[in-house]
Amino acid sequence: MSTYAVGDIQGCLEPLISLLEEVSFDPDKDFLWSVGDIVNRGPSSLETLRFCYKLGNSFRMVLGNHDLHLLATAYGSRKISSSDTFQAILDAPDREKLLHWLQQQPMMINEKGYILVHAGIPPQWSLAKAMQLAEELNTVLRCGTQSGEFFNAMYGDQPDIWDDSLTGVKRWRVIANYLTRMRFCTLLGQLDFTSNNTSAIPPDGFLPWFRHEKRLSKNAKIIFGHWAALEGRIEKENIFPLDTGYVWGGRMRLMDIDTKEFFHRNHTSVNL
Repeated sequence: MSTYAVGDIQGCLEPLISLLEEVSFDPDKDFLWSVGDIVNRGPSSLETLRFCYKLGNSFRMVLGNHDLHLLATAYGSRKISSSDTFQAILDAPDREKLLHWLQQQPMMINEKGYILVHAGIPPQWSLAKAMQLAEELNTVLRCGTQSGEFFNAMYGDQPDIWDDSLTGVKRWRVIANYLTRMRFCTLLGQLDFTSNNTSAIPPDGFLPWFRHEKRLSKNAKIIFGHWAALEGRIEKENIFPLDTGYVWGGRMRLMDIDTKEFFHRNHTSVNL
């Protein structure tokens, strides 16, 4: 029995299947974890969503910003844009089943000694606090009335720092932004959304969230995606970046969490 974690799939099913074949993945005994963003940008969002759904209990994932964007669009909170590639999901006869399943997925997973999260954990949150707030947002997402409220107000960069006194949609938005959009931040957790080149030097006072030496979750082993510009480089102990930017011409990364061995599938031409 093996457990593998995969980086951002983003509707690119072919390289995922190739990687699973390479490691002789058997859904009857093995497990696949995803860091989120299983849909959008790539050519096969519907097929990818169906594939993950059909894996049943052998598949676990956390929600990424593109997954939330799909759900918000399905709720009518956002119009589909020219860069989105999930119209086939919205038109599919099984859309309600698939979208309901996606909406039940967690924001964070703590299992087998690893934390699975899409973007990361801000420096000022302990692991326990991060898990508590992730579960708070999970509850919102799984409640029909509150999820609609959240999706209507999800888009935005403010507040850009956590405050325990936040309530309602502002509170939910900043939790979601930390867990699914964060890259650069200050030690106190102020987010930077201005740096377009996310491989460049950050603004003064900002660092990649995982480089803050005093971050409260530094002893946790964190598997995350979202940051293709890192190219999967591991710069800190207990940090495992899995988004190696396949949809942007890079590679797709699969990690055996027991051996910490990486497997990669190089980019091939796709019609995006």
